[in-house]
Amino acid sequence: MEERLELMISERRIRARTATLARRIDDDYRGRDLSLVIVLKGAVLFAADLMRHIAIPFTIDFIAAASYGAGTRSAGNVALSGADGLTIRGRHVLVVEDILDTGRTVAAVLDSLQAHGPASLALCALLRKPAAAALDLPAAYSGFDIPPDFVVGWGMDYAERYRNLRGVYRLILDGGEG
Repeated sequence: MEERLELMISERRIRARTATLARRIDDDYRGRDLSLVIVLKGAVLFAADLMRHIAIPFTIDFIAAASYGAGTRSAGNVALSGADGLTIRGRHVLVVEDILDTGRTVAAVLDSLQAHGPASLALCALLRKPAAAALDLPAAYSGFDIPPDFVVGWGMDYAERYRNLRGVYRLILDGGEG
């Protein structure tokens, strides 16, 4: 099966939008105990860029969530790890995610974190697809709304490839999914 990439969002646009989101986070969380919980692996590049632009103090933690495996469609099962060791009680938690797709993964992350007693819980995602936009998720910060295509780059992968691309690309699989 042949794979093709089509640029959807350029590096320049991502960097500009990330800086804007960081300024909003600074304004909204100034004077509060902010904890960023970064969802591995896909959100790492976006989170690193976002953190470099946030001027207020914050702590960081990581949680791993997986639902795709090697395909381009969510398997429906969400595997979480790392939430048990978090110390977020009484803190304002901002979950940093690469993409809000079906909403299943982030719903599982939010349910898990809520059990730890944060003062507040919100989401910051680089990308949001229509299915997630229709849900009642606390997505206070969203970089770009995109169509329901499978995308890679800027930390997001297909079978552990393409994370290093300097932009967000639509992955087109000729003769199959995509």
